[in-house]
Amino acid sequence: MATCPPGPAGARFPRRPRPGTPPTPPGTRPLDADKYENDPELEKIRRERNYSWMDIITICKDKLPNYEEKIKVFYQEHLHLDEEIRYILEGSGYFDVRDREDQWIRISMEKGDMITLPAGIYHRFTLDEKNYVKAMRLFVGEPVWTAYNRPADHFPAREQYVRFLAQTA
Repeated sequence: MATCPPGPAGARFPRRPRPGTPPTPPGTRPLDADKYENDPELEKIRRERNYSWMDIITICKDKLPNYEEKIKVFYQEHLHLDEEIRYILEGSGYFDVRDREDQWIRISMEKGDMITLPAGIYHRFTLDEKNYVKAMRLFVGEPVWTAYNRPADHFPAREQYVRFLAQTA
């Protein structure tokens, strides 16, 4: 995990970690991506968290229609009104999230990592220099794909997330 600047320059490269930053960020969970189809640990997580819907997305030039546009959309700072759950099956990339001070934190994701981003957190995603990731997307109920670009502070999900940050300070 590392801090990173807001601009697109060097977006697909790691950043230097902040001093005192833990190597594995809270909210990430390593799993065995080679056996995701029959993984009892993944099934346990899905049951406990009520993740009833899933699909798999492959992000690379050869597999994703409108690749260049999608990459720009994923990297635009936004939030969702529901949790965003991603499980990396192959490849790697970065989720950038905002901390309490509104600074970017870069979370490196690779095969076997699962992350749950809470509703209302500003974030973005980019591939790394390998330009490839295959990820499982999980949802509670029917998927909602709507991203709200910043500023989106008026949504109850954002207000709730900000209250949560204030309580954990």
